[in-house]
Amino acid sequence: MNDAAKPPKSPKASRSMAVNMADIARLANVSKPTVSRVLNGSALVTQETSERVLEVARTHGYAVNRNAQKLRQLRSDTIAVVLDFGSHRAGRIADPFIFELLAGVSEALSVRNQDLLLSPPALSDARSCIDLLSGRAADGLIFLGQGGREPMLRKLAKSGTPFVVWGAVDPAEPYCAVGSDNVLGGKLAGELFMKRGAKRWLFIGNIEHTEIRMRYEGLSSVARDANSDIIISQLHVEQMAYAATYASAASYLKENSPPDAVFTYSDTAAMAVIGAFREAGLVASRDYSLVGYNNIPPAADFTPAISTIEQETHLAGAILVEKLMQLIEGGRARSTLLPTRLILRET
Repeated sequence: MNDAAKPPKSPKASRSMAVNMADIARLANVSKPTVSRVLNGSALVTQETSERVLEVARTHGYAVNRNAQKLRQLRSDTIAVVLDFGSHRAGRIADPFIFELLAGVSEALSVRNQDLLLSPPALSDARSCIDLLSGRAADGLIFLGQGGREPMLRKLAKSGTPFVVWGAVDPAEPYCAVGSDNVLGGKLAGELFMKRGAKRWLFIGNIEHTEIRMRYEGLSSVARDANSDIIISQLHVEQMAYAATYASAASYLKENSPPDAVFTYSDTAAMAVIGAFREAGLVASRDYSLVGYNNIPPAADFTPAISTIEQETHLAGAILVEKLMQLIEGGRARSTLLPTRLILRET
C-alpha cells in the first residue's frame, strides 16, 4: 500500500502523540514534579529553569494551565522579612550576624524572582502580620530572630499564615523554624570548659529568649552530668548589645569573684567581655576560657582570636526561603537544625 492510500490519522491518534509532563521533564532535563510546579506557576522554581521548561512545553504544543496562572497573578511576589526593631533601637542589630542572615535571604529570594520587603516597625502582632498578607503587600513572612515572639507565632500558625522563623527549633511548636542546635552549642562550650578544668562558669545572655535559654540548658547539663563541684552563674543582659554587655560584665566583676570560663550569647558579646575583663586586669586564655556564638568573621581576627560556636548561616537563607515557598504553595515544611560545631581558637 502506498502512502496516498493510507487513511488520515484520527484526532484521537493525534492526541496520543502529544507530549505529557514526563516527556517535558525528559526534554528539559528536570524532574516531573519540577515540570508540574512550573506549569502551575510555582515560585519554588528558579526563573532560568522555568523558562527552559516553558520553552519545551510551547515548542511541543503542551497546553499550560491558565487557571493556575491566573491564581499565580494574584500574588505579590514579595516576601516580608521581620526584624526585631526594638533590638534595632537598642543597637543589637549592629551584630554582623544579622546582616549575614539577611543577605542570604535576599540572595535566595532574588534567585526566585521575589522581592524583599523589610517589615515596618508596626508589624509586631499577629493581626498586623495577617493584614499585611491579606492586603497582598506580601505572600509570606520570614522572622529573623525569635526573641520572645512565641505567643504571636503560635497565633499566626493557627491562622494558617505562611511564615518561617530563624531561631530555636522546638518540635513542640506548631510552626517551621530553622536554626542551630542551641542545646548542642551549649554542651560543646561546657565540654571545652571541663577539659580545661574550669570550675567557675559564667553564662551571659537573656534566657527569656528561647534559643539563648537552650544554650544555657546545654551548658548546665554538662556540669550536672559531670556531678562535680562546678558552679554556674548567669548574667542577665536585657539589651543584648555590645555596650550593654560591656557595662554588665564590668559591674559583675565589681561584685563577684572572676569566673574562669565564660560562654556568651554571641561573638559580639565575647568581644565586650574581653574589653571589660581587660579593664579589670583579666586576660582571655590566661585567666579564663571564653566561647562566643555565631562565628562572625571578626571573631577570627580579634585579639585574641575568639573560640565560638558555628551554625553555618550561609545555608540558612536558602533553607528559609525554600521552606516558606513550600508553605505558600500549600505544602508542609519541617523545621531544620543546621550543623553546629565548636571553632577552637585562642580563647
